[in-house]
Amino acid sequence: MRLALLSDIHGNIPALQAVVADLHRRDISEVINLGDHVSGPLWPRETVQYLMKTNWIHISGNHDRQLVKDDPQKLGLSDLYAFTNIATAELKWLSGLPAQQKIGNDITAFHGSPRDDQEYLLETISNGKIHLSLKKEIITKLNGISSKIFLCGHSHTPRCIKIDETTIINPGSVGLQGYIDDGDNPHIVEIGSPHARYAIIEMAGEEITIEFIALQYDWGKAAAKAQEAGRKEWMNALYTGYVS
Repeated sequence: MRLALLSDIHGNIPALQAVVADLHRRDISEVINLGDHVSGPLWPRETVQYLMKTNWIHISGNHDRQLVKDDPQKLGLSDLYAFTNIATAELKWLSGLPAQQKIGNDITAFHGSPRDDQEYLLETISNGKIHLSLKKEIITKLNGISSKIFLCGHSHTPRCIKIDETTIINPGSVGLQGYIDDGDNPHIVEIGSPHARYAIIEMAGEEITIEFIALQYDWGKAAAKAQEAGRKEWMNALYTGYVS
């Protein structure tokens, strides 16, 4: 089994196109997309229309859920931009995506953690930034669910964690390499480069091989699009991988 793992596209169609071109070069057609597909001041309509035509496995992220379930008047800037730029049929497609899915006997996929799509499975927030969680914290956040492989996104941070016989993979973000979260526990995430990220997992018997990919694309175009929308923090993150 050979799969591509994508997450957190956030409406960045040039980054997504770079990833798809790389998948074609590698002859990989099976894809799991872990959520947060369109939220942000970029190309939400073009992105969701592209995704709707694929035969990939798509998971709902917290921003996808907020787009289809929350009061539009209470949406944040990124969600509101996406909401006002996609059509009813596209919202309906997003509303039909599962929050969690089992793939075969060995893989369980979700966006944040099994218990909360807004919770970082592999990271803990402290001093305004995220860091790797302790093993016991990760086990608690798995909420009693067992699986040989867990796939998650949400933190935009590429990671591979091994706990006993369980492997947990976050492929990083296709479309956004840094952000400011000003919610109940404000913090920033910075990946440190603007490359589009994804991962490849290959399973042969008991052997699991994971490859993390960082691709160059026209991030200047994406940064300029964010600047047009007046989103300086997005512009910085898209162009540099840092929010400041």
